[in-house]
Amino acid sequence: MKSLILPILAITSVVSTLSLVNPSSASAGTIYNREVNQQERIYKGVQQGTISQSEYKNLEKREARIEAQRRNYLSDGHLSRQEAARLTREQNRVSNVIYRDRHN
Repeated sequence: MKSLILPILAITSVVSTLSLVNPSSASAGTIYNREVNQQERIYKGVQQGTISQSEYKNLEKREARIEAQRRNYLSDGHLSRQEAARLTREQNRVSNVIYRDRHN
């Protein structure tokens, strides 16, 4: 578990630092940090046995879709408010699914 969390925390700190340097991508850093947090929640659920294998596959597929969408939006170097709102909305949906899967 520690071997998984340490690299994630290192990446998160680098992304946070980069977000401070480039204010136009600050919301992109926030969205990325949230993706990392949700991945940790998924992994904890799997380790604790509260998330089944099929739930895990579904969550990972949804997380990958959000990540691909984020990369696509950032391809021009900027994340518009509408794009950030769409990503946040989708992350909210996935967050609710993670909660339901961990508490069913």
